[in-house]
Amino acid sequence: MATARTTTSPREVAAGSSGPMVRIENVHKRFGALEVLKGVNLDVQSGEVVCIIGPSGSGKTTLLRCINFLETYDEGRIYVDNELVGYAERNGRLVPAREKEIARIRAETAMVFQQFNLFPHMTALRNVAFGPVKVRGVPKEQAEQRARELLARVGLAEKADAYPGQLSGGQQQRVAIARALAMEPKVMLFDEVTSALDPELVGEVLAVMQDLAASHGVTMIVVTHEMMFAREAADRVVFMDGGVVVEHGPPDQVIGAPRSERLRTFLRRFTTA
Repeated sequence: MATARTTTSPREVAAGSSGPMVRIENVHKRFGALEVLKGVNLDVQSGEVVCIIGPSGSGKTTLLRCINFLETYDEGRIYVDNELVGYAERNGRLVPAREKEIARIRAETAMVFQQFNLFPHMTALRNVAFGPVKVRGVPKEQAEQRARELLARVGLAEKADAYPGQLSGGQQQRVAIARALAMEPKVMLFDEVTSALDPELVGEVLAVMQDLAASHGVTMIVVTHEMMFAREAADRVVFMDGGVVVEHGPPDQVIGAPRSERLRTFLRRFTTA
């Protein structure tokens, strides 16, 4: 099945961007005999918010992990800010990139996971400041000052000295978002970040993400099952099923007026009690 390339967003046109921040070209990924991604094409412009929706097993998380090169991909190419992710091209063939290059590009694509993955022995402040000091060589005092600013941005200024075990799940996830922002990445990747939270804590995390989306300065690719967030915060919504992009476009089109029966069937589970 052919997959169409997504269209340029209004935000990108207004910004006059010269090209996509993320470019995914005919990407395939297999786990043994199981082909999870079957030729995915997707462009994401600088400052754009793209939400990826779809049923379990559709390839959403695998695609996100390939962008960050936490998973290798078997065919195709992924570029972040025009740099090939995970590989070097020699004589038209892809060869594995050196670990140093992979780490450098991975630092530009910060990922926030379902589980918070905070260091339990570090305070919220140290969790946020750790990456800039260790990876980017930022002086400790400067990194901690920035960490305080980011904790304030996610509504946790008063929790700077708290340890993860003293925080609720929603608070831990907000620290994880601040930690990702501290790396000043070119792209923020969010993988079902509310799925592990109690229902009453989901709203506080989505509010932080909506604030980021509204800032128009952070390129975001969000795998989510929160349809209201996708409708309100996304520039574009991508529906994946069976390892391919089935539909894509503005939220009002994809969520409000789906063209395919596959998407209509998927959306019904969010509209029926």
